[in-house]
Amino acid sequence: MSGEGYDGYDPLRIDRTGQAEAFDAIGDRYDEAFPHKDGQLAAGQWLAGALPAGSRVLDLGCGTGMPTAAQLVAAGHRVVGVDLSPGMLKLARDKVPAAEFLRRDIAGLTADGPEGIGRFDGVAAFFSILMLPRAEIPFALRTLHALLRPEGLLALSMVEADVDDFAIPFLGHTIRVSGYLRDELRQVVSDAGFEVTGEDSYAYAPASTDVPPEIQLFLHCRRRA
Repeated sequence: MSGEGYDGYDPLRIDRTGQAEAFDAIGDRYDEAFPHKDGQLAAGQWLAGALPAGSRVLDLGCGTGMPTAAQLVAAGHRVVGVDLSPGMLKLARDKVPAAEFLRRDIAGLTADGPEGIGRFDGVAAFFSILMLPRAEIPFALRTLHALLRPEGLLALSMVEADVDDFAIPFLGHTIRVSGYLRDELRQVVSDAGFEVTGEDSYAYAPASTDVPPEIQLFLHCRRRA
């Protein structure tokens, strides 16, 4: 448990039951179901270009490593990807061998100590924080704030939806997701210590018929002191 990010949050409320197992089973079908990632690619390009050359970047919920870890490595950055799914991590290591990949829970991330992963110049958090119940999201964002160096950058994406820990069918499995309407999302991010410097939104219809169309929100953020 990260004292920096989750101080005061009851760890007994944290439950990831079934989430990692679902993504283990989904494997490469995730990239097949979401083949067009224009918003993610654009946000990754912003992050890669806005950071100094050779920056250290965290890819939170890295999945298969595609496209974000690969995009950041190609731009010359040093990438650490974290995910809960061993199956996804194996795919990521095969696809992006130049990056480092670790099995970690957002709740346990810390910069220092025996399990510390250090500090970063930038963080990409694409559709990873939406896997948390709303009660955890502010603490997760504060954890990212603590992992970032001063003035560090965060590229964040969520699906616009007024839901909390809501079960949805996903490629033959069930996962639980949360979301906000865009004004509330901006407020939650601001309250966690970030300045929102840019925003994009995309209407997206996944290739998989059991995943409904969605509005994807991408925020460009800078860590306030």
